[in-house]
Amino acid sequence: MRTTRTGRTTTGTGTRAGTPTGTRVGTRTGTTGRTLLAVVAVGGLALSAAGCGSSDDGKKSTPSASSTTTPAGSVQLPKLDGEKIEVAAVWTGAEQANFVKVLKEFEKRTGATVTFVPAQDPIVNFLGTKIAGGSPPDVAMLPQVGAIQQAVAKKWAKPAGPEAKAQLAANYSKVWQDLGAVDGTQYGVYFKAANKSLVWYNTKVFDNAGATPPATWKNFLATADTISASGVTPVSVGGADGWTLTDWFENVYLSQAGPDKYDQLAKHTIKWTDPSVKDALTTLAQLFGKPNLIAGGANGALQTEFPASVTQTFTGGDQPKAGMVFEGDFAAVNIAETSAKVGTDAKAFPFPAVGDKAPVVTGGDAAVALKDTKGAQALLTWLGSTDAAKIAAGSGGFISPNKALDLGAYPNDVQRGIAKALIGAGDNVRFDMSDQAPQSFGGTPGKGEWKDLQDFLKNPSDVTGTQSKLEADAAAAFKN
Repeated sequence: MRTTRTGRTTTGTGTRAGTPTGTRVGTRTGTTGRTLLAVVAVGGLALSAAGCGSSDDGKKSTPSASSTTTPAGSVQLPKLDGEKIEVAAVWTGAEQANFVKVLKEFEKRTGATVTFVPAQDPIVNFLGTKIAGGSPPDVAMLPQVGAIQQAVAKKWAKPAGPEAKAQLAANYSKVWQDLGAVDGTQYGVYFKAANKSLVWYNTKVFDNAGATPPATWKNFLATADTISASGVTPVSVGGADGWTLTDWFENVYLSQAGPDKYDQLAKHTIKWTDPSVKDALTTLAQLFGKPNLIAGGANGALQTEFPASVTQTFTGGDQPKAGMVFEGDFAAVNIAETSAKVGTDAKAFPFPAVGDKAPVVTGGDAAVALKDTKGAQALLTWLGSTDAAKIAAGSGGFISPNKALDLGAYPNDVQRGIAKALIGAGDNVRFDMSDQAPQSFGGTPGKGEWKDLQDFLKNPSDVTGTQSKLEADAAAAFKN
C-alpha cells in the first residue's frame, strides 16, 4: 500500500506501499528474496517542480517475432480479440478507478476484455481461496516482497515472459527488477511505487499558527506544540489500519538506528528486543504518549482508517480535525476527494530526521501472472511500459518506478518532485520493512506487527512489553 503501501489498501481508498539494492536476504517461505541496502539523504527529496527535468519516454521494447502487434503507442502488444483476463488487487475507490483507466487502454489496444477483481487483505489468503476453488485470476497485484516469494513457493506464480522482461530492462532500475525476482527468475513487474517518508500538511493551518515545515524530530514535536497552541490538533493518525503504524516505526527506526540495523531487523537477524527497537519505540512515544497532539487521542486514532486520517486533515476550513498527516505520496488520492488542492492547500515535507539522516522508505505493487497465458503475459508487458505509467501518473496519487516516464506526466509540482526524488535515488532506497516480512507478521490485520503497534499506540508507556510481543510474533513467523 501496501504498498503501495503503495498499494496495500484495507478499507476506503487508502493504499500502502506498496514501496533496495538487491542483496539477498535469508530464506522466507522456502525462497530467497531481495532486500534494500542503502539510504537516501532527504536533501535529495525536492517536493516542488523547481529543477525537475524530463526523462526520455520514447523507449521501445523489442516485440516478440511471433506477435501480431497494435500500431498505437511505444509498447508492442499482441492481438487478443475475445480473450478474457482477470486481474486482482486490493485497491478500492479512486485508486481502483485510476487503475481501471489503465486496463481500459489495454483493452482498446489488444481487443481483450479485462475484469478487475476486488481482493481482500491479506491478498495471499484471498488468492489461496481462489486457487483452491479452481478460479484464480490471470494476474494479481502483490503489495509485498514476501507475498511474491510466497506465491513462488506455492507454485502459483508464473515467470515473466521475454516481452515483459524487455520492458523492465528498458524502463526500470536494477533494484526494481531484483525486487520482483526470486532466485534469479523474474516474476513481478512493479507497476506502482510509493515514497513513504512524507508528512502532508494543511497550509492554512501552518500559516495561521506561524509554523514552518520541520526538518528534525525535535522540531517536529515543537511544531506540533505550536499548532496545538493555535487551536488545531496537530497530527492525524490512521491507527485503525495497522500498516500506518508500521510505517511510523520504520521511518523512525531507519533514521535513528541506521541502514545496517534496519536490514538486520528486516531479516530478523537481530531481535525486536534489541536496544535499537527500544530507542525507536521510546521516540515514537514522545508523540503517541501525548493524546492532545493526536486527533481524537489514541482511542480516536484507533478508530480512524487511513483514508479518513487524510481527509479530516484537509476538510473543515481553518479548523480541520488535524493540521498534518504522515503517509506516502498516495495520500494525494485521498486529498483529491476533498476541496483541497495539492501544491497550494496541501503540501508535503520529508519525514523529519531522528538521527543523522532523514529516512526514505519505499513500497510497491508488482503484477504477477498466475496463469501461463498469452493474455496474462501481455498484461505484464503493458504494466511495465511507459505508456501505462503515463496514464496512471496523469490521474494523480500515483508514483511510477519507471525511469523512462517523462515527469511532465504528473499533474502537479508536488507529485513531480516526489517522483523525481524516487527515480533519482536509483537503487539507494529501502523497501518497507513489514512488506519484507512473512505476511503473518508484517501484513495481516489484527495480528503480528500491525496488532502489536496498535496496542502500543493505546499504551505507549509499555515499551518493554511491546518489544516482547513483537519478538514473539516475529520469531513465530520467521521461524528463526
